[in-house]
Amino acid sequence: MNDINKYLETDGLDTDREKDIGQHIGYRYDVNLVPDMSRCTDFLRKYMDVMGWSDLNWLEDVHMGYEEGNAAVFDRNINGWVTVPDDIDLPDNQQDRDMIARELLIKFQMSSSHPMVDLMNAYRKF
Repeated sequence: MNDINKYLETDGLDTDREKDIGQHIGYRYDVNLVPDMSRCTDFLRKYMDVMGWSDLNWLEDVHMGYEEGNAAVFDRNINGWVTVPDDIDLPDNQQDRDMIARELLIKFQMSSSHPMVDLMNAYRKF
């Protein structure tokens, strides 16, 4: 087992790919990228149940971030940040914040105000 301190004390560029690109591939050792399923919101539990999924694998790299000082989640579909409404109290625990970010992202992507709705209406064939 690798000593985690080596990533703190060295450049951590172990694999050929890391050496080629000159940076760490963080998910190899970052345990925060694996969601703690016990922290799922009720909405995410129901969403996984409806979808027939046992995990959030496609959301594991969705995290609460900040855009211009405001809490936000990045939506890859629109290549932009979605700001968290001010009336949502965010917990101190990062895993809990990330679960809220995942829930907000799904809700926004399913909403009629998502920009992809306009594209669908303009370009769908059926």
